[in-house]
Amino acid sequence: MPTQALVVSLHIAAQAAAPMQSVANVIAVAGRGLEGDRYFEQTGTYSTHPGSGREITLIESEAVAALAREYEIQLPPGLARRNIVTRAVALNHLVGKTFNIGAVVLRGMRLCEPCLHMEKLAAKGAAHGLIHRGGLRAEIVSGGEIRVGDAVQVID
Repeated sequence: MPTQALVVSLHIAAQAAAPMQSVANVIAVAGRGLEGDRYFEQTGTYSTHPGSGREITLIESEAVAALAREYEIQLPPGLARRNIVTRAVALNHLVGKTFNIGAVVLRGMRLCEPCLHMEKLAAKGAAHGLIHRGGLRAEIVSGGEIRVGDAVQVID
């Protein structure tokens, strides 16, 4: 039986470079992001840079595990600076796709390649180890509450 695609953890930070806080649930607001997060308030490091997908970011727990296995870099899920950690979801395949997390509808916009800012706040070598598996940037099409344990389902 295949493993169910789901949310394993949620993370927000109140401002740029602030430590990510793990939360059990969060409110997603279309056009804004996650309540309480730096990008919702437009105070994130890249808030002034144009580009889609600043509302919410996701990373696969499997990518974090591979970083530990292949590069011996232990990265607690929130330290990757992504809002949602998933399991059993091929996030790279969701670029251009619409999908649900619980009742929330998201649209995958582009890959969330790792940057040196993330590495500076996380661990030396993390950016290199997460190339092409650093996650997904998405926009919120229809908001609501996201909870740890919510299913992830592709719509189209």
